[in-house]
Amino acid sequence: MSLLKRISRQPAVQTALGALAAAYLGFVRRTNRFTVEPAGGDAWIDGHRPFIAGMWHGQHIMVSFARRPQDRIATIISRNPDGNINTIALTRMGVRVIRASGARGRVVRDARAKGGAEGLRAMLKALKAGEIVAFSADVPKVSRRADAGILTLARFSGRPIVPVAVVTSRHIRFNSWDRACLGLPFGRGAVVFGEPIWVPREVEAEAFEHLRQRLEAEMNRVHDRAYALVGRPDRVGANWLGVSAEQAAQNSAGSPA
Repeated sequence: MSLLKRISRQPAVQTALGALAAAYLGFVRRTNRFTVEPAGGDAWIDGHRPFIAGMWHGQHIMVSFARRPQDRIATIISRNPDGNINTIALTRMGVRVIRASGARGRVVRDARAKGGAEGLRAMLKALKAGEIVAFSADVPKVSRRADAGILTLARFSGRPIVPVAVVTSRHIRFNSWDRACLGLPFGRGAVVFGEPIWVPREVEAEAFEHLRQRLEAEMNRVHDRAYALVGRPDRVGANWLGVSAEQAAQNSAGSPA
């Protein structure tokens, strides 16, 4: 492990960086003029709570901007020490963080499977308690390809997936696999909620795949709409990483448990 990484994992350093990140994000939130869709957002959100807020990887830095003061939101971050700074920042911004393994498509074919089951149980408990659960929808390391994990959470919880996009007109895009975005102050912002997607408890593999494709399309639609509202194109294409459709399909393979 490099010296820089050892320093960054010191508790005092992580606490300071997490607090700094939260303060910066709060500043960005206050200094951008945000538009929220659909119109009458408060009544619309209240009518669908609790729901699973589906986001693409890369949106996780700013998804807390969609939170209203009265909302109780939970999200999942792995126990890897690299997630500590995000945990501190999100907690300061009013998001409850669950530290556990996520429920990914290849793991959740059997809800009792070791690994993803822990995170799945924690998120089911959060939804039952009335919390909104923010959960990344895409396959790890494959940007903008919907994974079976979020659909499985919807299936077992009986709660809908609501795609959500949060963008700002001024931002920095990182050269990471998910092309994560960090908003800059003094611009325009948009928060767009998509059409709820329900997953029946009893669902055949073909119908499950149809719902996965529908989710993927709706996730892309809300992102396109959010960028249109701030007057910027979304330059992250579905295949920007150069991953073939066949490989992406293999990575997202999953069927109902």
